Amino acid sequence: MQNAQLSARKDQAISRGVGMQTQIYAQRAKNSEVWDVEGTRYIDFAAGIAVVNTGHCHPKVMNAVQEQMGAFTHTCHQVLPYENYISLAERLNEAAAGDFDKKTVFVTTGAEAVENAIKVARAHTGRPAVIAFGGGFHGRTFMGMSLTGKVQPYKAGFGAMMPDVYHIPYPVELHGISTQDSLEALYKLFKADLDPNRVAAIIFEPVQGEGGFYPAPAELVKGIRELCDEHGIVMIADEIQTGFARTGNLFAMHGYEHAADLTTMAKGLAGGLPLAAVVGKAEIMDAANPGGLGGTYGGNPLGIAAAHAVLDVIEEENLCERANELGSRLRQRLEAIRETTPEIVDIRGPGFMVAAEFNVAGTDTPSPEFTQKVREEALKRNLILLTCGVYGNVIRFLAPITIQDEIFAEALDILEESIAAAKGA
Repeated sequence: MQNAQLSARKDQAISRGVGMQTQIYAQRAKNSEVWDVEGTRYIDFAAGIAVVNTGHCHPKVMNAVQEQMGAFTHTCHQVLPYENYISLAERLNEAAAGDFDKKTVFVTTGAEAVENAIKVARAHTGRPAVIAFGGGFHGRTFMGMSLTGKVQPYKAGFGAMMPDVYHIPYPVELHGISTQDSLEALYKLFKADLDPNRVAAIIFEPVQGEGGFYPAPAELVKGIRELCDEHGIVMIADEIQTGFARTGNLFAMHGYEHAADLTTMAKGLAGGLPLAAVVGKAEIMDAANPGGLGGTYGGNPLGIAAAHAVLDVIEEENLCERANELGSRLRQRLEAIRETTPEIVDIRGPGFMVAAEFNVAGTDTPSPEFTQKVREEALKRNLILLTCGVYGNVIRFLAPITIQDEIFAEALDILEESIAAAKGA
């Protein structure tokens, strides 16, 4: 079987709306390595977009799933519940940021977690409006893409978005937007267009994902918290990409002084199985009536079992510490490359959620072209990289946190070669 043959079949069988970064068809994977159908080996610096933080096919996760498969795979928790759903909720209630009583609901996808967080916030406040940030990404469902602050490719052609959703600029010093600019935009929104007493929630990512891996400044989180407290608004932290040791904390919000009322999580939660959750203040989470939350596959037993194992692995293998160590080594290597690469204008990110941003050399003009060249040169050398950013000029590094030292070193050499090749192209 060849990649080209599968690509041709894909064109005939699958909607073109499903975008694909590569035409490399995976056959098997182990930790930080993937082999395609032609037997070619790749180093994975995507991790399924921060999903397999504990590596592909971690033995502990695989064993937990196999054991659960031998018992049962589905009963629907709303019909026949099971204990490990409860115990996982207890673990997440304890683990999520915030010193208050919490409750949890399990769903299937990150977008579904966001949808349910908004439902809960509206039920709790009795209000309709929601505020989000430019450059944010919250999913492809109608509420998710309405909250998302990027038109292409997420909103284009899909008609009117959900009502009562408002966007303000996200602070990015590199692009001339300060934290004060963002907070002033909020104040102006409340003065000119939106009564704060109509606002159910403000949602933000502690580190923007698709938007470019920009960490939220502490002053922004503080300002959002103060506004939410002043006006009775629910503060939602979207930790779908930042969660589960990626930022050097179990959750990125552990790195801030202030906690959100609700936290959405998915991706790294279940080591590759579809599982998502909303965790938040008990009194807010209880606002919905019985039957208002949940779903047929929400909290699927296999995903629940995998998530327990993921939390065990993060603790037993000290993956938060490991993320900080790997991220430090990556940033150091990027800084060394930057000395001879004027196209690199910024290197950022907490823990192992690191990004490099590229401009046209010597200018303030974003260079998606150079960024794509780097990605393509890396792919030629069997290193999988992902791009992101409103301008498409950011490479985000999302290798499994369990990546072996020797493979990590190999990948850094390939990265340096790829950037050099892109400069010479």
